[in-house]
Amino acid sequence: MKRITFYASALFISLSMSAQSQTTNVFDNIIAPSPDHTYLEAALIQEGLEVVLQDGAATLTVFAPTDQAFTDLATALGTDITGILALPNLTDILKYHVLGTVVPASAVTNGLIATPLSSTNTLKMTLTSTGGVFANQAQVTTPDVNATNGTVHITNGVLLPNETVVDIAIDNGFSSLATAVITAELLPALTDPLGTFTVFAPTNQAFDDLATALGTDINGLLALSNLADILTYHVLGSEVPSSGVTNGLIASPLSTTNTLKLTVKGTGEVFVNQAEVTAFDITSENGTVHVLDAVVLPYETSVDVAIDNGFTSLAAAVIKAELLPALTNPLTELTVFAPTNDAFDDLAVALGTDLNGVLASPELTNILLYHVVSGTVTSGDLTNGAVPTLNGQTINVDLTSGVLINSSNVTTPDLIVDNGVVHVIDAVLVPAVAGLDQGSIEEFRVYPNPANDNITIDMLGNTFQEVMVHDLNGRLVLQSAISNNKSFDITSIKNGTYILTLVGNDQISTQKLQIL
Repeated sequence: MKRITFYASALFISLSMSAQSQTTNVFDNIIAPSPDHTYLEAALIQEGLEVVLQDGAATLTVFAPTDQAFTDLATALGTDITGILALPNLTDILKYHVLGTVVPASAVTNGLIATPLSSTNTLKMTLTSTGGVFANQAQVTTPDVNATNGTVHITNGVLLPNETVVDIAIDNGFSSLATAVITAELLPALTDPLGTFTVFAPTNQAFDDLATALGTDINGLLALSNLADILTYHVLGSEVPSSGVTNGLIASPLSTTNTLKLTVKGTGEVFVNQAEVTAFDITSENGTVHVLDAVVLPYETSVDVAIDNGFTSLAAAVIKAELLPALTNPLTELTVFAPTNDAFDDLAVALGTDLNGVLASPELTNILLYHVVSGTVTSGDLTNGAVPTLNGQTINVDLTSGVLINSSNVTTPDLIVDNGVVHVIDAVLVPAVAGLDQGSIEEFRVYPNPANDNITIDMLGNTFQEVMVHDLNGRLVLQSAISNNKSFDITSIKNGTYILTLVGNDQISTQKLQIL
């Protein structure tokens, strides 16, 4: 019986509003016959704005928050309706709910940016795939209460003209990010004026780079089925300024698919997974934005295998060596031979130290890169012989009895992740001291090294067909066939340390290459 009475009451209000709209202005439609806008009425009258809404010559659209919406705002601000009515910017807040044109619900498009009577900020409109309409974070619960001078849309939230993280994206040319947020229908979440967010914002170039890597364009990215998950992976539900970032910090974003791994290098650079932060601490009233040079993806990587499966020593070593950016790159396929905690303990004993002593070794990065091979090499792909690693030296694979990597046993093979594969081993692989340059110098020479603009390769009578240069993150930065002219232009490669690899029919040889 109660349900019948409710619907009859709602129908009466709707019919009454429709009838009144033929002869009443938007202010009258707000205050009668519905009893649900007493706070809005009080605020409009107190600020002298009822005359604006009663102007018969005007054409207006009013977003009308309910009494419950005002109560919710008061609770969030730790006050009551009296406190809301005492806000110094109440007039501006109320004008922020009013457009100077008539915009029926049917005219709302997803991502529409509307200019209200308040000049403090714009309104961001969302039309969801299910037909829901939002103004900023507030949903339109009753649209199109028409009047002689406009229309009223009833909302379940009060709109505040606060600058949000969305405004930072829109106002600073992050057009690809803004378009993605609109497409994924995330404007209501990120325009919440009372939210507290940290947004890692990829540049337009970062989106273009991802599209190229995936063999598509920006439209292809916007069509990704997990677009909303990718975007929420860039957002923390708390404010983390650059001063709050520590090396190895693991942060939980709004996406629950994976965590973010942060790196602070000794040189001051900050990375979120594989993406470098290029600008810090762009603040808004509901959070902070840090700019990224790449899009981060919530893929499971070899780092997740280490963290999620108790490889605490390996994880600590990767963090200490500042290799998280290399191993969390979702688009670089890697094979990682992962030593257990016992393996690190055994190494420490052999060296007469403890884990902290191992982590303090100046050769730590070199040791860890000796455990990483470019590409996805499953156990079925392994063959007897030498395999080049990212530190430039080779490991030896022996399949005579089980699988041996040098003298270490593979105890658990083929932990497949989104960026490659992990094989668990029972000993830490230790490269020969300075073995890279000494072992390769007999097979070819490269000069000058360190180099600046060009390098020349002397193959010392050996036969190689191809040259490749990888950075220490395993990314290929140069690949070329070797012709009679054995000089190569390296001006496009950034300064740093690289691995130069020559490939022949039956041999692979590597050296370190320093570019200044």
